[in-house]
Amino acid sequence: MKTKHLCLIGLLFFVISYLFFSHVLPNYQNPIDFGHWFNLIGACFLLSFNNVFPKNKLNSIASVVTALGVIAHIGLCTIDLILSSFGNNEFAKEELSKHISNTPAILYPFIIVGPSLLFIGLALHALNFFKTNTISSLMVIVGSLAIGFSFFVLKNGIYMLLSCVVFASGLGLLLCENGRGEEIDKLKEF
Repeated sequence: MKTKHLCLIGLLFFVISYLFFSHVLPNYQNPIDFGHWFNLIGACFLLSFNNVFPKNKLNSIASVVTALGVIAHIGLCTIDLILSSFGNNEFAKEELSKHISNTPAILYPFIIVGPSLLFIGLALHALNFFKTNTISSLMVIVGSLAIGFSFFVLKNGIYMLLSCVVFASGLGLLLCENGRGEEIDKLKEF
């Protein structure tokens, strides 16, 4: 399986997770919290983007930021899976949420700042293609900003889903367009 296929699988899992988060797909959470599992697996597959685009200084920075974002997503999903394991015990959920909110060493790297690094890192990767694939790059950059805005400000799952679709579509287009360029270069060699 090629690295690009791993990237596409990651994008698919990520979009499916947002279908659960926006409640477009029912998320029964018992016995399995599908939304967070899809998000966790998708984030891990998105790490493959670090190996698919041309190497340069911006790509190196984007790779580090993306990797940190994936680590933070793993932490965030773990916290959310623990919360969902409490089932209907709202008191236990509230106590854990208070504890996390009062613990900056967990709150900032795994809830507030860390997961955003995945979107920032992938947007930095897309910035490499701003001159050659402006629309796809803009889709990734605007989509990443819109995901954060819809989550932190609007607190609206449907806008978050739409933002994720734009973000993932832009990355998918960049993968396909980047692949076509490599194929044309190989043909020129013959």
